[in-house]
Amino acid sequence: MPDQTQNAFRALADPTRRDIMRLLSADALTIAEVSAHFDMTRAAVKKHLTVLNDGGLITVEARGRERINQINPLGLAPVLSWLEFFDHFWDDRLADLKTAIEKDIQ
Repeated sequence: MPDQTQNAFRALADPTRRDIMRLLSADALTIAEVSAHFDMTRAAVKKHLTVLNDGGLITVEARGRERINQINPLGLAPVLSWLEFFDHFWDDRLADLKTAIEKDIQ
Protein backbone atom coordinates (compact mmCIF):
# COMPACT_ATOMS: atom_id res chain seq x y z
CA MET A 1 0.00 0.00 0.00
CA PRO A 2 1.62 3.30 -1.02
CA ASP A 3 2.36 5.82 1.73
CA GLN A 4 -0.39 8.23 0.65
CA THR A 5 -2.99 5.47 0.75
CA GLN A 6 -1.74 4.31 4.14
CA ASN A 7 -1.79 7.87 5.49
CA ALA A 8 -5.33 8.41 4.19
CA PHE A 9 -6.58 5.21 5.85
CA ARG A 10 -4.80 6.14 9.07
CA ALA A 11 -6.53 9.51 9.02
CA LEU A 12 -9.95 7.95 8.37
CA ALA A 13 -9.50 5.30 11.06
CA ASP A 14 -10.49 7.66 13.87
CA PRO A 15 -14.19 8.56 14.33
CA THR A 16 -13.34 12.11 15.45
CA ARG A 17 -11.40 12.71 12.25
CA ARG A 18 -14.30 11.34 10.21
CA ASP A 19 -16.58 13.79 12.06
CA ILE A 20 -14.17 16.61 11.27
CA MET A 21 -14.25 15.59 7.60
CA ARG A 22 -18.06 15.81 7.66
CA LEU A 23 -17.83 19.28 9.21
CA LEU A 24 -15.33 20.46 6.64
CA SER A 25 -17.44 19.08 3.80
CA ALA A 26 -19.93 21.86 4.52
CA ASP A 27 -17.46 24.74 4.88
CA ALA A 28 -13.80 25.66 5.34
CA LEU A 29 -13.13 26.30 9.03
CA THR A 30 -10.41 27.57 11.34
CA ILE A 31 -9.08 25.42 14.17
CA ALA A 32 -11.19 27.43 16.63
CA GLU A 33 -14.34 26.87 14.56
CA VAL A 34 -13.69 23.13 14.36
CA SER A 35 -12.89 23.01 18.10
CA ALA A 36 -16.27 24.56 18.92
CA HIS A 37 -17.93 21.33 17.73
CA PHE A 38 -15.96 18.99 20.00
CA ASP A 39 -15.44 18.45 23.70
CA MET A 40 -11.64 18.50 23.53
CA THR A 41 -8.83 20.99 23.63
CA ARG A 42 -7.84 23.08 20.66
CA ALA A 43 -4.46 21.32 20.72
CA ALA A 44 -6.18 17.94 20.39
CA VAL A 45 -8.24 19.20 17.44
CA LYS A 46 -5.08 20.57 15.84
CA LYS A 47 -3.47 17.11 16.11
CA HIS A 48 -6.47 15.56 14.36
CA LEU A 49 -6.28 18.21 11.63
CA THR A 50 -2.57 17.51 11.21
CA VAL A 51 -3.25 13.80 10.67
CA LEU A 52 -5.97 14.65 8.12
CA ASN A 53 -3.55 17.01 6.36
CA ASP A 54 -0.77 14.38 6.39
CA GLY A 55 -3.27 11.95 4.85
CA GLY A 56 -3.95 14.40 2.05
CA LEU A 57 -7.63 14.60 3.00
CA ILE A 58 -7.64 18.30 3.85
CA THR A 59 -5.63 21.33 2.90
CA VAL A 60 -4.58 24.12 5.22
CA GLU A 61 -4.31 27.67 3.97
CA ALA A 62 -2.64 30.39 6.01
CA ARG A 63 -4.61 33.66 6.14
CA GLY A 64 -2.77 35.97 8.45
CA ARG A 65 -2.59 34.27 11.86
CA GLU A 66 -5.42 31.87 11.04
CA ARG A 67 -5.19 28.49 9.36
CA ILE A 68 -8.19 27.65 7.20
CA ASN A 69 -8.88 23.93 6.91
CA GLN A 70 -10.84 22.59 3.98
CA ILE A 71 -11.60 19.29 2.32
CA ASN A 72 -9.23 18.13 -0.40
CA PRO A 73 -11.58 16.26 -2.77
CA LEU A 74 -8.66 14.54 -4.50
CA GLY A 75 -7.40 13.24 -1.16
CA LEU A 76 -9.91 10.40 -1.17
CA ALA A 77 -8.74 9.15 -4.59
CA PRO A 78 -6.20 6.64 -3.16
CA VAL A 79 -8.85 5.26 -0.78
CA LEU A 80 -11.45 4.97 -3.53
CA SER A 81 -8.92 3.32 -5.83
CA TRP A 82 -8.07 0.74 -3.16
CA LEU A 83 -11.75 0.06 -2.44
CA GLU A 84 -12.51 -0.24 -6.16
CA PHE A 85 -10.54 -3.49 -6.26
CA PHE A 86 -12.95 -5.02 -3.76
CA ASP A 87 -15.95 -3.63 -5.59
CA HIS A 88 -14.82 -5.55 -8.69
CA PHE A 89 -13.88 -8.57 -6.57
CA TRP A 90 -17.39 -8.85 -5.13
CA ASP A 91 -19.06 -8.12 -8.48
CA ASP A 92 -17.15 -11.04 -10.00
CA ARG A 93 -17.90 -13.36 -7.07
CA LEU A 94 -21.61 -12.51 -7.06
CA ALA A 95 -21.81 -13.00 -10.83
CA ASP A 96 -20.20 -16.43 -10.41
CA LEU A 97 -22.67 -17.27 -7.62
CA LYS A 98 -25.61 -16.18 -9.77
CA THR A 99 -24.37 -18.37 -12.63
CA ALA A 100 -23.94 -21.36 -10.31
CA ILE A 101 -27.41 -20.93 -8.82
CA GLU A 102 -29.05 -20.56 -12.23
CA LYS A 103 -27.22 -23.68 -13.45
CA ASP A 104 -28.44 -25.69 -10.43
CA ILE A 105 -32.05 -24.54 -10.92
CA GLN A 106 -32.19 -25.82 -14.50
